Amino acid sequence: MIVLAWLFWLSAGAIIFTYALYPVLLIIISSLSQAIRDTRFVLNKDSRRKNARDLPEVTVIIAAYNEQKCIRQRVENLLSLDYPEEKLTIMIGSDGSQDGTNDILSEFQDHPRMKVFLFEENRGKINVLNDLLNRVETPFSVFSDANTCFQKDAITRLMADFHDENVGAVCGELELVDPFSGKNKDSLYWKYEQVLKFHENRINAMLGANGAIYAIRTNLYTPLPSDTIIDDFCVFMNIAKQGYRLTYNPEARAIEEIAPNLAEEATRRIRIGAGNYQAMTRLLWALNPFIGWRFFSYFSHKILRWFVPHFMLICLVSSALLALQSSFYVVLLAIQLMVYALFLFGQSTQHNTDGKIATLINLITFFVSMNISLGRGFILFMTSRLSATWERTAR
Repeated sequence: MIVLAWLFWLSAGAIIFTYALYPVLLIIISSLSQAIRDTRFVLNKDSRRKNARDLPEVTVIIAAYNEQKCIRQRVENLLSLDYPEEKLTIMIGSDGSQDGTNDILSEFQDHPRMKVFLFEENRGKINVLNDLLNRVETPFSVFSDANTCFQKDAITRLMADFHDENVGAVCGELELVDPFSGKNKDSLYWKYEQVLKFHENRINAMLGANGAIYAIRTNLYTPLPSDTIIDDFCVFMNIAKQGYRLTYNPEARAIEEIAPNLAEEATRRIRIGAGNYQAMTRLLWALNPFIGWRFFSYFSHKILRWFVPHFMLICLVSSALLALQSSFYVVLLAIQLMVYALFLFGQSTQHNTDGKIATLINLITFFVSMNISLGRGFILFMTSRLSATWERTAR
């Protein structure tokens, strides 16, 4: 029984640490780090102004598959950006699309800023990206998705961070909107992740980018294996491995529609979950404590988070066994069962009304469904040979 108690409390502690204690520690460390920088600035009388320079040449990279519903709007959005026309190239690769994507892209092939590649074979997103990056001739590359929309100054904002020669990659900000109402649907969890990203940026501990909007120095791109699932995370981390700083610029904004229902979101998260475990096996260097704060963030924010489904299962099973001999664990088991009951209720009703109770149910539903999908992703990773080829989801 002692072993079961240890298993329960270690698992519960890991969940509490990654979701509650880590953010507190991160904010404290970030604040102290900022205070030290401010003090040095005052004592050394340095200037924080970035040296002005001309905007660099940039290529926007998009790998598309069966995107006929949004690809025209995406191209028109990119062509309308407030960036010097002679310095912006748009490179889109259609990965064996079978709908009307290729027909729409063909209409733009003669545009001076467009480079369109209509690949016949569906090879998967990362293989298209590897191919396109070999063709890029500009010093900077911006990655995005076919269903994303940039704000007018998004690329200009991204390029501002590269005034610092130590910066190798920049992640922008993605705003999620409801496809039906057009209203901002940034969830509490999404905002929570934005806070973590902001403070990780302060201590040079940024992790993966948001695939909808991020930029890199083109020469730092490392081609990824052909079965890579989470390409944005791996691209970003590989640049950090080369000793460059990763930054987060929330003023570089993009908009994307959320999945219309939990089922669509679950499908996307299962695949992402499998990709997370795949990435973990390929980024073992990030588990070196001597690389600085990035190890702390990677272990606390990613590694522990990826194993929360396992910890949740251990907590449930161990507390059920311990409850046979201790009323204290009966209470703990009852709390867990209540959480899962609320999850089932929230999932069946997709509760969207206002109020504190509704907010709590929505949060529990999201948390449990997210970890169920992550757990299913782990099973997929362990039992299947992952493929880079993709099936389009609503988001």
